[in-house]
Amino acid sequence: MLTGGCHCGAVRFEAAGEPSAHHLCHCTDCQRTSGAPMVAWITVQQEDLTLTGEPAVYASSEGVQRYFCIQCGTGLFYANFLRSPGTVDIQTAVLDEPDDHAPTAHIHTADQLGWMNEIRSLPKHAGFADDTK
Repeated sequence: MLTGGCHCGAVRFEAAGEPSAHHLCHCTDCQRTSGAPMVAWITVQQEDLTLTGEPAVYASSEGVQRYFCIQCGTGLFYANFLRSPGTVDIQTAVLDEPDDHAPTAHIHTADQLGWMNEIRSLPKHAGFADDTK
């Protein structure tokens, strides 16, 4: 069972059953709608997803709907009714236990930001980069 929700708690969800895919998406639509260089998505059957609260819906392209919390703006779900009817992608970072589900592939790498190839070499800080503690 996958569980999770938005930042403010207005929308919560449960997804029964086994996920069918888990990808890191680099497409420009995911970049623009999230403000991030990529988004991790875990795919479940739509019928297995139950919600508490009412997410807002944005039709980002033909047959595609993106769901987010109207209160805090957290991106939650993606559904492509033309390409993958009956499935819903959940943004992995909104899971209660996101570390339990590692992605298995990168997708839409043709749109990947060029500097993503170098991120492993960047300095790492446990907190803010200017923290002296």
